[in-house]
Amino acid sequence: MDWLAPAFFGTALLYASVGFGGGSTYSALLALAGFDYRLLPIVSLCCNVVVVTGAVIRFARAGEMPWRGALTLSLIAAPLAFLGGLTPIREATFLFLLGLCLVGAGLALFLPGHGKGDPAPAASAMPLAAAPLGYLAGLVGIGGGIFLAPLLHLTRWNCARRIAATTSLFILINSLAGLAGQLAKSGPQTFALALSDALPLLIAVVLGGQLGSLLALRWLPGHVIRWLTAALTIWAGSRLLLG
Repeated sequence: MDWLAPAFFGTALLYASVGFGGGSTYSALLALAGFDYRLLPIVSLCCNVVVVTGAVIRFARAGEMPWRGALTLSLIAAPLAFLGGLTPIREATFLFLLGLCLVGAGLALFLPGHGKGDPAPAASAMPLAAAPLGYLAGLVGIGGGIFLAPLLHLTRWNCARRIAATTSLFILINSLAGLAGQLAKSGPQTFALALSDALPLLIAVVLGGQLGSLLALRWLPGHVIRWLTAALTIWAGSRLLLG
């Protein structure tokens, strides 16, 4: 477990710098470390909440949060995230789905970072896409925003900054809903059990998330950070899929 805290710090730094929580990669790192897969989503979702809460507050204070649209997407997805957290799943299935999610998320990061012009016709269908993303978020312990953001960009749903704000709120609400589902499935006592050895990891993501959101974009161009994040995500997913 000694390498996990630095790995979580680096993951939070990279993901926060591009507006995500990092739950998918936290889950992969824990799985690779041999963490109990039944407790793994709880730790990942808690780390997600820690990383994106600060981003939501900053976007709201800056007046960049499109509350109506962001809440619509988030609240459509949240009940499905809760159901995903409630769904029993075997370890092999869990790791396979997580690996696919990671590879898909990494590839999604290579999609264009912003759109121009009026919203595309498909933008009106985004609430329909939010529901399955919510279920997936609760099932495997991710926030779902890493899939939502490229879809919002491709449909020119809003400007880049407001898409990042929407994604942050989506991740926060779905992580909380998924966490509630996980605890309802396994019992509240699992929360203390899951986090008993994870306090250093939570501290690492607090520090990494703050540093990523405040400083990372000053060190490297945004597209370089996206590529590094994508490479990390695809590597972790491939490791899970290949065993």
